[in-house]
Amino acid sequence: QVQLVESGGGLVQPGGSLRLSCAVSEIAFGAYAMGWFRRAPGKERELVARISNTGTYINYIDPVKGRFTISRDNTKNMVYLQMNVLKPEDTAVYYCNSARTTHDPAPRYAWGQGTQVTVSS
Repeated sequence: QVQLVESGGGLVQPGGSLRLSCAVSEIAFGAYAMGWFRRAPGKERELVARISNTGTYINYIDPVKGRFTISRDNTKNMVYLQMNVLKPEDTAVYYCNSARTTHDPAPRYAWGQGTQVTVSS
């Protein structure tokens, strides 16, 4: 069973930065597009950023464009999310998973425990 282990979250002031990491125990990691998702309190989980299997194609939701950067290292089975200029509305639990497309991510794996990001002064 593939395991997803997210890390890097924490408490940060508005305008601050965090870098999230996700380790994926998938042998065929390089075959799948990956995404970072988040679930804010009282809201549905949403796909925030998606990166194609080779890293060639990247998509973001509008609220994070210009602030977040998704990347991956297929040699290490890792996915990253660099988050800059954080805002209180970015507060959520962040998860990684596969993401087939931006409109229909259809994540393949059981969810990991996620990593909490709290943006507050």
